[in-house]
Amino acid sequence: MLERTLASAEAVRRRAKEFQRKEVAPLKIGLAPTISASLVLDPIAEIARFVPGLQVELREGAAEKLVDLLLEGEINAAVVGDVRDIPPRIDDWSLFEERYVAVLAPTHKLANRPSIGIDDLQETVLLDRSGCDVAPKIKRSYFPEQPPRFGHCSGHDLHLQHMAAAGFGVILAPEHMPRLPMLKTIPLEGDQVSREVRLLAVQGRRYSPALDAFVKVARLRDWSIEVRHRGTPQETFSEVASASA
Repeated sequence: MLERTLASAEAVRRRAKEFQRKEVAPLKIGLAPTISASLVLDPIAEIARFVPGLQVELREGAAEKLVDLLLEGEINAAVVGDVRDIPPRIDDWSLFEERYVAVLAPTHKLANRPSIGIDDLQETVLLDRSGCDVAPKIKRSYFPEQPPRFGHCSGHDLHLQHMAAAGFGVILAPEHMPRLPMLKTIPLEGDQVSREVRLLAVQGRRYSPALDAFVKVARLRDWSIEVRHRGTPQETFSEVASASA
């Protein structure tokens, strides 16, 4: 019995050392179509300093599809906007709320306005973001009686921005979205359309060190627009890492 106990303890020590020597720490993050990858770059850069061998894979998909991928174990975490019917097995944390704004070329006829009214918006050609999770909310708020005038569409923000820069129309986009330097951002009048950006992970599933670090940094981060390009303070994560050790 003592020999079996000793052998078991030695096996545990051996596996622990093998885990510590592991060269790759995979982290698969799903992003909804309207969530910019730039949102997760600073948190990833921060945890890379504390998780040796961090290897990140970013996958894009509709929020409902990302929930399925989480449950199937295909991704470790997801960052989404508005999502309906989150299963009980999914942990759900609110990161921040952001408004939608108009993004347009400086040569556009509305470009010199301090804000854009609903009447102007209803007469403006819009560029459609395929798979936008806030599209129903935008339609209810700004186009209750008639559908918006869509000119062109794309599933990629950068494509839409190039079309906007060429004068093809106006984008209604989340405030955090990085934009081409030649474009302008103008607030919308009336009831502001906004959304909550949320972090999802599977409840009760054991976190890898990489996922644990990402969830902690994301939940502690100051996500306000004014500091969106600053990294999480080093001492903040250091304290968390020490506390969780």
